[in-house]
Amino acid sequence: MSIEDLYNIYIGCSGISTDSRHINNGELFFSLRGPNFNGNKYAKKAIENGAKYAVVDEKEFAIDERYVLVKNCLESLQEISNYHRNKLGVKVIGITGSNGKTTSKELINSVLKPNFKTIYTQGNLNNHIGVPLTLLKIRSETEIAIIEMGANHIGEIALLSKISNPDFGYITNFGKAHLEGFGDEEGVMKGKKELYEQIKRKKGLIFQNSDDEKQIKCIGDYQNVFSFGKSKGDIKYLVKSVNPEIKIKVNETLIHSCLFGNHNVENIMAAVAIGKYFKIDLEKIKTGIEAYIPSNNRSQIISKGSNKIMLDAYNANPSSMYAAIKFFEEFSEKNKILILGDMFELGKDSNTYHQEIAEYCRNIKNTKIFLVGELFCNTTRFKEFNYSLNIENLISKGDLSKIKSSYLFIKGSRGIKLEKVIDNLT
Repeated sequence: MSIEDLYNIYIGCSGISTDSRHINNGELFFSLRGPNFNGNKYAKKAIENGAKYAVVDEKEFAIDERYVLVKNCLESLQEISNYHRNKLGVKVIGITGSNGKTTSKELINSVLKPNFKTIYTQGNLNNHIGVPLTLLKIRSETEIAIIEMGANHIGEIALLSKISNPDFGYITNFGKAHLEGFGDEEGVMKGKKELYEQIKRKKGLIFQNSDDEKQIKCIGDYQNVFSFGKSKGDIKYLVKSVNPEIKIKVNETLIHSCLFGNHNVENIMAAVAIGKYFKIDLEKIKTGIEAYIPSNNRSQIISKGSNKIMLDAYNANPSSMYAAIKFFEEFSEKNKILILGDMFELGKDSNTYHQEIAEYCRNIKNTKIFLVGELFCNTTRFKEFNYSLNIENLISKGDLSKIKSSYLFIKGSRGIKLEKVIDNLT
């Protein structure tokens, strides 16, 4: 079956589903495979639950005309999403990076949405399945699609860029993330810049942080660039405060974000620059930035009893961890507590990275340090730190309920579930 024929079937359906348990009437079901399941086995159930058609890639499951047989279900999903994106001709902004891509995406949408009809990546649907599903949400009235792309190995951003065919690209940064798949920081740069390579082939536009030498190196002599920076770029800015909430001055406009930390300054400025490129008035950009309230354990400021918490417990790697720690180290308040959780997917040097983080923390003054997770517990232990094998172990000790009138910074990989700390503060 050709992609055009499959696309015509899709057009006649009410939407897309990849989960036979959650089908809206009239949807097109794709029988995707996973490491431990074969979606073809659920095609019949999807039809029974209301799917109009089910796409399968094993002939024995193509029982009647309601079952569409293709060579590979995943590849077919990716191909029709690309066909759909190109057919509607919407402007697509592609975003990737080691840290901050989700926050940047949310900020960019907050700036653009009041002025354009946008769609954007929801949650963490930023992989080889999520990107196609997002692209298929584009409608004829959509003007701009903001597509987040995640990756943990070389070649993944190339695939996602080919599928989404972005007109604009922005890489937040290049850090020590997913080293298990990328190998080292050079591998990270090689993998992430696959977005820029796709943009260059299309002669699209790259949004650039002029203060990031790695970005400048990756972009090279490519000229179709719109940039921002503290002293150079199309948009210049001045950081007024990050203690803890961020205040930035662009021209004579003061933007006050509820985000915290130096690592979020560039995320905000990317949204400002993109808003300016699309001819949005600076006051409207300010409104969009200030309206954004983070959620999902990302850069949240939370009050609990007498304590103030800065929660950033969705993801962690050495680059983002150092940035967070240095910010909190310079934070001027008293009674500071730093709670750090393990960083995942760091490969063979994982122990070294955790040891280096622990040793760096020994130099932080007037701050209590809690380290949570098996990886931190397997490093050389320092008597001044509080170590816990997991979050349940930390909670069971009862130390959290004793914390009063303090400023806490909480940072770790999602799997450590450090957000549970908040429920145990009084």
